[in-house]
Amino acid sequence: MVFTPLLASTCVGTLEFRSVAEPIGRIQPSISTAPGSYFFLANCKGIDADEHVVHCETMTDGADNLPSWSFKISYDKLVIASGAEASTFGINGVKEHAIFLREVSHAQEIRRKLLLNLMLSDVPGISEEEKKRLLHCVVIGGGPTGVEFSGELSDFIIKDVHERYSHVKDYVHVTLIEANEILSSFDVRLRQYAMRQLTKSGVRLVRGVVKDVQSHKIILDDGSEVPYGLLVWSTGVGPSPFIQSLEFPKSPGGRVGIDEWLRVPSVEDVFAIGDCGGFLESTGKQVLPALAQVAERQGKFLSGLLNRIGKEGRGRANSLGGIDLGNPFVYKHLGSMATVGRYKALVDLRQSKDTKGLALAGFVSWFIWRSAYLTRVISWRNRFYVAVNWATTFVFGRDISRI
Repeated sequence: MVFTPLLASTCVGTLEFRSVAEPIGRIQPSISTAPGSYFFLANCKGIDADEHVVHCETMTDGADNLPSWSFKISYDKLVIASGAEASTFGINGVKEHAIFLREVSHAQEIRRKLLLNLMLSDVPGISEEEKKRLLHCVVIGGGPTGVEFSGELSDFIIKDVHERYSHVKDYVHVTLIEANEILSSFDVRLRQYAMRQLTKSGVRLVRGVVKDVQSHKIILDDGSEVPYGLLVWSTGVGPSPFIQSLEFPKSPGGRVGIDEWLRVPSVEDVFAIGDCGGFLESTGKQVLPALAQVAERQGKFLSGLLNRIGKEGRGRANSLGGIDLGNPFVYKHLGSMATVGRYKALVDLRQSKDTKGLALAGFVSWFIWRSAYLTRVISWRNRFYVAVNWATTFVFGRDISRI
């Protein structure tokens, strides 16, 4: 499992990659130790809800290893929590040329490419135009991930690139492209503060819609071309091909449709939580945002529900008829946070865009942001790693080794 709120920090060496990754077996040891409990590394290929069977295929690392094989798992109760994937909106060239920021492998690729471009730009014989292109970092998407990565990148340029790559420091630029307002879910004063801070840090803000992505440039809706050396795509998430392939009713946006108790109402014994599930229109509820706090609270609610079902002797397949499931799931938003670099951050504690609440910006917010995320890192081991990484970066600067 990846702690995604701190993933942007690993791209520029503020944190090490192992600090934000947690093995499943450490999060839930009973998967490995409890009788009849297992963790299988595999892809789910389909669900036969009538027969209560999940069809899977093993994962392998490339063609040189064992060929993959298929297997089936029977279930009494099934929870679908497969998440979502980055949205490309069908734009040509995104998957081929852009890098997403959702997994550790993405952060590693961004870091390698960023450092490689810095090194190549210093080599004799490179043209001025090519040097500018190589050192132009473009971020698509003005949500929290895109803004936080832009802030981390600008900090890296100001504090580390200017010191260690002084020959090319004036060529390095960051552009953030967003179709609408950046951080649209935040209070308007916080959005304005974020824009001022990013601009002050050297981030160029552009409002536009990407129409085409090519190997060295992107084309915007007004016909303008933006050359790039590194392109990071962070425009939100949508349903994965696996979720789209399931023959279950879908909620608005293409997620698996669920009711107020997180059940898939059209089939027996199937539940869905997290980014892959959304309330059906018939429930009268809005589809919840794709946030970790939503998935975490749904997981706790569903675990309590399944424990109650088991205690009442309804744990077997097709045994839920007539059972009282208790109170439905209710989500209350705890707030949103985002860092914008230079020891500044935003904290928005409103429950929705239309309500009033506490909204903070500046150094105090940055301290709250770091403290909150440090406590949310799952294990004490990784909390220690993160704290040590932050202290090391503060004293010695970021790690810019290209591994």
